[in-house]
Amino acid sequence: MTSQSRRHFLKTLGSATLSAGSLSLLSGLGNRTLFSSSPMTSEKGKKPNIIFLMADDLGYGDTGFNGNKVIKTPHLDAMAKDGIRLTRFYSIGPVCTPTRASCLTGRHYMRFGMMRANMGKLPKQEITLAEACKAKGYTTGHFGKWHLGSMSRSESLRHKNPAKDYAPPWERDYDDAFATEISCPTWNPASGKFKQHDSPYWHNGKKVTANLTGDDSRVIIDRAIPFMRKAVADRKPFMATIWFHAPHSPVVAGPEYLKMYKEYAEGHQHYYGCITAMDEQIGRLRQELRELGIDRNTMIWFCSDNGPEGDGNPNPQYDAYQGAFYGKTGGFRGRKRYLYNGGVCVPATVIWPGIISAGQVVDLPCSTLDYLPTLCEVIGFDLPGKRPIDGESLVTMLEGKMKERTRSIPFASNLRSPRAALIRGAFKLCTDFSKTGEEDALYHLYKDPAEKDNLITKHPELAASMKQELRAWVESCRKSYNGGDYPEPYEKQGAFLKYKS
Repeated sequence: MTSQSRRHFLKTLGSATLSAGSLSLLSGLGNRTLFSSSPMTSEKGKKPNIIFLMADDLGYGDTGFNGNKVIKTPHLDAMAKDGIRLTRFYSIGPVCTPTRASCLTGRHYMRFGMMRANMGKLPKQEITLAEACKAKGYTTGHFGKWHLGSMSRSESLRHKNPAKDYAPPWERDYDDAFATEISCPTWNPASGKFKQHDSPYWHNGKKVTANLTGDDSRVIIDRAIPFMRKAVADRKPFMATIWFHAPHSPVVAGPEYLKMYKEYAEGHQHYYGCITAMDEQIGRLRQELRELGIDRNTMIWFCSDNGPEGDGNPNPQYDAYQGAFYGKTGGFRGRKRYLYNGGVCVPATVIWPGIISAGQVVDLPCSTLDYLPTLCEVIGFDLPGKRPIDGESLVTMLEGKMKERTRSIPFASNLRSPRAALIRGAFKLCTDFSKTGEEDALYHLYKDPAEKDNLITKHPELAASMKQELRAWVESCRKSYNGGDYPEPYEKQGAFLKYKS
């Protein structure tokens, strides 16, 4: 997209005049420029603030805007109405660490070995959302779960060698960071009742002991709001990643939220309640943006890091560690740890009141890999070097002009079968790369979102082409994994995709 066309777009959309209604966008292949050095601005010429919200283990079917009739998510539902509801948004990773790594870098986590939770650390050589923003004069903040390395060189709940895996957000281009290494209870996060998740909060390298009671989502937003207020006072644009713990186990809801669901079993009360508590804080965040007078100049993305935990059948008696088992996939196949839609197709929405208009529904497949290239185009940051970027910019989608993707969406994981997958156009290929290929499957994303009807015998040439593309991508990742993307040597870590070819 040229600078002239963008200026015309902004001139005509300064008052949010994009047509409302439902957009059904078909994806496919094409050729389009991914990045531009000309930044997008609001009608007042200001750089936009950018916020990336992420829930933890929230299922596709756990929000009102995706059809849930029980769980109260009025503020997320309002977000979906006020902007774009993304019906086919992919977390890329089927568990938390991989997704978060790809979210920040626009690159598949396999390129630097972070194939599962608590594996390795985010390499310093990776260019992140925060680094790009700081280069363009932004102040940056991270609030909530981190899960991309240890927070201390001497202690860690999950990393056996915390000194080796030390990579807190304040060492990864964040000016202000209030974070935990892993998940913690969704109510009274510092209570010490759940030793496996007694993950302390750290603020810029120091342990936090104050204001850690009650709802954990409130604890997080309590730290994010002062960061935003200071940025406004300093007249600086800001970028914030706000990663909630809800509704990851241990799932605990406070008394007022339990009462909202008193007609349901205790386990349901806690699961539903902690989601509503998170939703309440998202509403509080948006209200703060309005009061600061910056809501129309703030782009907000929301998604989950993967599908719901467990098998969907928790014990009859409430168990906080099985709390997320109550999550719903919206009818998709598989759950967390699977590359089927139930594991990686997540609830998502994006708003930017001063630029994009309300009431849009986009069926175009998108993913967390697209965050970085989209941000780079929005703020006018040119990615240096020739390192592979696996996502693509969604700026034209925000404009209502994106009719197809130029890039396929790749997946790879060692956790469950299938080990790899590729979305190209309306189709998704799943494979384990076995010699016989008997396990290969081809699904139509629009006609068969539950992935029940294998079409591979009907479209053998398409499946073969997609598998060839997937293999070539895996080999590109292998080069990255062996250090091929960085000008200087880096510490090889983690693991690569395991399969027999």
